Amino acid sequence: MKFGFFTDTYFPQVSGVATSIKTLKEELEQKGHQVYIFTTTDPNAKEFEEDVIRMPSVPFVSFKDRRIVVRGMWYAYLIAKELDLDLIHTHTEFGAGLLGKMVGKKLKIPVIHTYHTMYEDYLHYIAKGKVLRPTHVKYFSRFFANHTTGVVCPSERVIDKLKEYGVTAPMRIIPTGIDIKKFERPDITEEMKKNLREELGLTDDNVMLLSLSRISYEKNIQAIIRGLPAIIKRYPNARLVVVGDGPYIEKLRCLGEELDISNNIQFIGEVPNDQVAIYYKAANYFVSASTSETQGLTYTEAMASGVPCVIEGNAYLNNLFDHESLGRTFKTDADFAPAFIDYVESGIKPDEAVLKEKLFEISATRFGNVMIEFYEDMIKYYDQLTLEKESAASIERIKVKFTSLRK
Repeated sequence: MKFGFFTDTYFPQVSGVATSIKTLKEELEQKGHQVYIFTTTDPNAKEFEEDVIRMPSVPFVSFKDRRIVVRGMWYAYLIAKELDLDLIHTHTEFGAGLLGKMVGKKLKIPVIHTYHTMYEDYLHYIAKGKVLRPTHVKYFSRFFANHTTGVVCPSERVIDKLKEYGVTAPMRIIPTGIDIKKFERPDITEEMKKNLREELGLTDDNVMLLSLSRISYEKNIQAIIRGLPAIIKRYPNARLVVVGDGPYIEKLRCLGEELDISNNIQFIGEVPNDQVAIYYKAANYFVSASTSETQGLTYTEAMASGVPCVIEGNAYLNNLFDHESLGRTFKTDADFAPAFIDYVESGIKPDEAVLKEKLFEISATRFGNVMIEFYEDMIKYYDQLTLEKESAASIERIKVKFTSLRK
């Protein structure tokens, strides 16, 4: 089959959404399907990219590292028509997503949507939350989702929120899978991990806590830093290594200074993709207090890398980390330090059998299989709806003709 992915975010932009799209594209192509990406221009993109159609765009309001399509829509439609797509999969509710719905309607093919982002967690970025309100998100999300054939929800949290909004379109929970091989990495030796720790000024005696994400307010790294003094009191050799970049980094630095723990925190900035697994493997624990994730790929990446996690839980994560050999979830920000100390002192060992079963559950292979099943179900559903509409229209025409004859 031929699929068209419509998204405002794609590589070279680095984000969980871009990674999810690329993972799905590669998995579908391995299964013999063709995938075309309809997305924004990017000053850092290559001049020619096979199967990628870029449309003129501008930086998005309040998110200057993200872009939104502004023109070139007719051009995209003509290409989509020429490609004879079987299905469109939108990955944004804005520029490219709206275009994808329009193209799907004109081509008379199903439009599937993945609801990647919990927008209520990001309203403070737009006029400090004074213009857009949660009610606006509710109405727009409901309108967008209910005018698609079906909706992919990365986690139970998403499907619960969309039901709360009043979405009635068919929905299915399909977490994004990851390429396990990129993080298992048997080529990463003990010496490589030791060398990285030495570069960071860490010895074997240091307890390395790793935070890896975009550094923004909603990632809640501030909760980890606030819990760090209690951890340092118990483990004076604890060090928090923060990998990533973003608008909140200076405030986190100031918080570390305010708590007088700057010497126990290192801000690394962004690292190349091929080095991310080394950081995971060099760490003793992966930590996060983010509450804005629809899913959170860093959790599954950490799991695949074999590093235990101590993270703030939700319905999805509590189910994902359902065995203590994988890590532990905690309920609130204030619970982070006690949960971390208790988990370290529990001395729980890795369980290879549990990890192996969980790795298949989070794999890109399973992700691709489940998504194909959903596509096939939605194509049948779309065809059924089309037949019902045509039948209803035929009946209405017969009624009108019969009425006119009687007159």
